Amino acid sequence: MTKPITFGIIGGAGFRAQYFYRIAQALPHLFRISGSVVRDEAKRTQMEQEWRVPAYPTLQDMLRAERPDYVVVSVSWTACYEYLFQLAELGIPALAETPPAPDLEGLKKLHTNLTSQGARIQVAEQYQFHPLQMARLALIQSGQLGEVSETTVSISHLYHAVSLIRTMLGIGFEDVSIKAMRFTSKWVAGPTRSGPPQEERIIPSKRDLAWLNFGDKLGIYDFTQDQHRSWTRSNHLSVRGERGEIFDTSVRSLADHATPIYMDLKRINRGEAENAEGYFLKGILAGERWVYENPFAPARLYDDEIAIATCLLKMGEYAAGGSSFYGLPEASQDHYLGMLMEEAIETGREVSSTPQPWAESL
Repeated sequence: MTKPITFGIIGGAGFRAQYFYRIAQALPHLFRISGSVVRDEAKRTQMEQEWRVPAYPTLQDMLRAERPDYVVVSVSWTACYEYLFQLAELGIPALAETPPAPDLEGLKKLHTNLTSQGARIQVAEQYQFHPLQMARLALIQSGQLGEVSETTVSISHLYHAVSLIRTMLGIGFEDVSIKAMRFTSKWVAGPTRSGPPQEERIIPSKRDLAWLNFGDKLGIYDFTQDQHRSWTRSNHLSVRGERGEIFDTSVRSLADHATPIYMDLKRINRGEAENAEGYFLKGILAGERWVYENPFAPARLYDDEIAIATCLLKMGEYAAGGSSFYGLPEASQDHYLGMLMEEAIETGREVSSTPQPWAESL
């Protein structure tokens, strides 16, 4: 890469936008933010002072100053569609936040007015690019587990989890039948997006479970509200194939029918004990083999930032004429199935998907 990928941000003062600033600051040789769109004047001034990135009141103002390689759209559902349409008319590739629309009608509108018209849009679904997920996927793709038929995902909610289920199972746009339930108990309230708890409170704990039956493959969804921030609940992911399984970081497979192989996914960090290389993730080993190597080392990024940086890098390749990595059809399918899971949970009835226009057009 001869020069950094340049991108703009719409919604540059939001919670999610902070990731993009931090990543660009940590990886200046890879990324440069040309500017951001922040409508509120006070927030605009604050962001300029904090990140030393020019901020503008409108998209037109930002584009008059400089035309970036692509634009990250990090705003509400309603505003997202309007900005995606404007960028498509201008021929500027866009990286949208998840999910790209609030409901099925909105997803169909995106397909009809944008995807089918050739708009160049990808969606920043980062969970599949977390280092541990990439390591698991490398093992699956190596054939070590044989044909994969089951996965249990207990990591994040709805469309994020569906994305991981489809990724681990190698599912495209096949129809699915869904059964689901909700179990409510009690637990001590933990951290939220606002930060650590200020006092001990007992609150309802809502655990949602869903079984996604694709016929010859099964995805199991298991998520408790705020689980991903909890100090007292664990995340979990397992994958089962005909020759072995991954259970969190434990791997079991076969060398032959009579020789089992047991290994762990071992996270390798630099900067621990006497190592003086700086603190960063080097990669993940399975036995003696690297199944994931951090492409952003030695930058000091945590896993979610590594995953989002991967989205930004892939988006730069896509904007330059490369292949799609997570387009509106994939994002729409994941959100659609997530909404069906919600319906099954709320009603207690089995629901089934039907082919949608974004799948039929591929």
